[in-house]
Amino acid sequence: MPVMLKESVAGLNIKPKGIYVDVTFGGGGHSREILSHLHKGSLFGFDQDEDTLNNIPENSQFTFVKGNFRFLKQFMRYYKVDKLDGVLADLGVSSHHFDSEDRGFSFRFNSRLDMRMNQASEMSAYDVINLYEEEALADLFYYYGEIRNARLLASKIVSARNAGKIETTSQLREIAQTCTNKKQEMKYLSQTFQALRIEVNGEMKALKDMLVQAGELLKPGGRLSVITYHSLEDRLVKNYFKNGNFSGDAEKDFYGNFISPFSLVNKKVIVPDGEELEMNPRSRSAKLRIAEKN
Repeated sequence: MPVMLKESVAGLNIKPKGIYVDVTFGGGGHSREILSHLHKGSLFGFDQDEDTLNNIPENSQFTFVKGNFRFLKQFMRYYKVDKLDGVLADLGVSSHHFDSEDRGFSFRFNSRLDMRMNQASEMSAYDVINLYEEEALADLFYYYGEIRNARLLASKIVSARNAGKIETTSQLREIAQTCTNKKQEMKYLSQTFQALRIEVNGEMKALKDMLVQAGELLKPGGRLSVITYHSLEDRLVKNYFKNGNFSGDAEKDFYGNFISPFSLVNKKVIVPDGEELEMNPRSRSAKLRIAEKN
C-alpha cells in the first residue's frame, strides 16, 4: 500500500503535459497515481530490483528504468530529457522486501544475510558482517542505526564470527539480543538491521546524489516530493530543501539575505493521518516534505 499516496502526488502539482520521475517505483502505486493525472505527459519510473518488473503498467506514457536513482541525471540524458516538472521519492523499503523470507531484510525470518536491493551487487550483508573490521562495524551501527552501544554490538559480532561465519539473520538477531533488554529489543533489532541495509545499498550517498541531481534537473516551479522513514534521511532532505546543502548551514548573499534553490511547499512536515496509520501501521514513521524549485 503506497504511503501518503494522495498527499505526495498532490504535492507535485502535476501539469498534464509535464515530465515526471518516480525514482522509487517499487509496487508502482505512486506511479499509477501520477499517470492518472497526465495527458500527453511522460513518467519515468526507477528501480534496481528485478522483482519490480512485474509491476510495470501498460501505459505508453510510462518508461521503466532499471537502475539506481543515484544515476538520475545520466539516465535522463540517455532519454534526451533536459528538464523535469517533478520528482517523487518514497524512500521506504517496500513491504515486499520485508515480507520476503529469502532476501534477508527482516529479522522475522531465518534467511541468509543478504539485503541487496540490486541482486547483481557484489556486497551483501553477509560480507559486511563477516569481513568488516570491528571499528568499521561500530561506526556503521552508530551512524546508520543510531545505536548507542554500537561498540558492544560490533565486539560481540567479531567474537561470534571468530568461532564460525555468521550466515543467517537468526544468528545476527541472537547476537544483537544480548546487547539490549527485552523492553527495547524490537527497536534495537530494527536499528541493527536498518544500519546494515543502509551500508549494503549505499543508501545515504545515493540519496544525496539523487537530491542534487533532481534539483539540477527541475524547471523553475518544478516540485520535489520526498517521503522519509528515519531521522538520517529526513535530516538530509530537510537541510537540502531549506539551504540547498546537507550541512544545514544557510548561505547568504552580499546583502545578508538567505539563499536557497527551493521554496518549502509545506512549512510543517506532513505525516500520515489516523486512518492511514490504522490501515498501514508501517507508515507510522513516514514524513513527507515538498519543495519547489525557485
